[in-house]
Amino acid sequence: MVLTKNGKRYLVDLAGGTVRELPVQSSPTGEAGSLFAKNCATCHGPDGKGKKSIGTPDFTDPAFQAGVSASDMEAVIRKGKGVMPAWSGKLSSQQISELVHYVRSLPAAPSELPPSNVAGGSTVKRPGQVAANKPKIYEPGDDVLFSLPTGRPTDRHGVYVNFSHRFPFQPAFTSPNAGATLLGLDNFAISSLGVRYGVTDKLSVGVYRSPSAINRPIQFMAGYNLIEEGEGSPLNLMVRVSIEGQNNFSRNFTENIEGILSRSLTSRAQFYIVPTVSFNDRRVIQPINFYSSSISAEPGFTAFSLGTGLAFDIRPTVALLAEVIPTLANARELDIQRPVFSFGIQKKIWRHAFTFGLTTGPGTTVSQRAAPNSSFLNDPHAGTIENIFLGFDLTRQIR
Repeated sequence: MVLTKNGKRYLVDLAGGTVRELPVQSSPTGEAGSLFAKNCATCHGPDGKGKKSIGTPDFTDPAFQAGVSASDMEAVIRKGKGVMPAWSGKLSSQQISELVHYVRSLPAAPSELPPSNVAGGSTVKRPGQVAANKPKIYEPGDDVLFSLPTGRPTDRHGVYVNFSHRFPFQPAFTSPNAGATLLGLDNFAISSLGVRYGVTDKLSVGVYRSPSAINRPIQFMAGYNLIEEGEGSPLNLMVRVSIEGQNNFSRNFTENIEGILSRSLTSRAQFYIVPTVSFNDRRVIQPINFYSSSISAEPGFTAFSLGTGLAFDIRPTVALLAEVIPTLANARELDIQRPVFSFGIQKKIWRHAFTFGLTTGPGTTVSQRAAPNSSFLNDPHAGTIENIFLGFDLTRQIR
């Protein structure tokens, strides 16, 4: 970080334990600022605070600055690391040095620096102290755990594509030809596609469609992130409203209200609770054919479900996931004999996430995700652990 004292500027390297005076001509708001805006702001944000959705660090966080030396930062800019490209040959050594100075100047003004003696009585916090105070916040890799929403905030004007596959027509492990059919992956799938758009970094809207095999519902939704752990709150809370209609939004409409609550247990784990009210909810049944006439007008009921889930990173980019969605009101009327449960493993790569898992629920819209396979296949045993089946999710931020 950069410290100003008696009109002079010093580069304080907390990780390296050194302090050196910067030349007068070095200006974090001059050419270096322009270089940052042109070459770095796309991934790291115009203010240097990073982007949660792609996992870039917050340069204004003193804890980050404390853990990275200036020489390490310069080496990463020169040689690249992970998804970050190498800038050696594209930027001169002087430009790279100015970028390092600029990034080091971002965390705090002198009045904001906490104590420990550096440079003539000025004070900064030592690396161990900063790291100890760093908030332990988990960053979900997808908009859903498996079917349950995470409430992940969007970037302003960000565009997110979500694609899900469920293979409910064959159990993964108990069918006689499970090995020959790759645990059911050779069988028919229910493939759903959705797009989510960040109107702001708190308000998002989306549209989602499932296929004819599950009555071709189209779902429109809007959500708002009321509070976030990253802003000092003890938990995250997103409120989302949606409406879905079967037969391409022409009949059997269901309205939903969700409260998506999550809390980081550490920076490697997060717990989720999702209370959901669905008005005019209907049984999830399989149509006899793909004609519109086969999608019957089912009676609607007001249902309440309480989904819970857990994500735990076993590696920096690999997470184990588990969720269960019990229906607590009108389960019998909706032919829900058991709660839907799912678990899987997720790989997170920059703006992508791939989740592969096992579940007992064929649906992925808000109202359909709580219905077990026993209702869909009209088989009371289909929703049991013995008849669990495969599924996967893909998400990609394209902007």
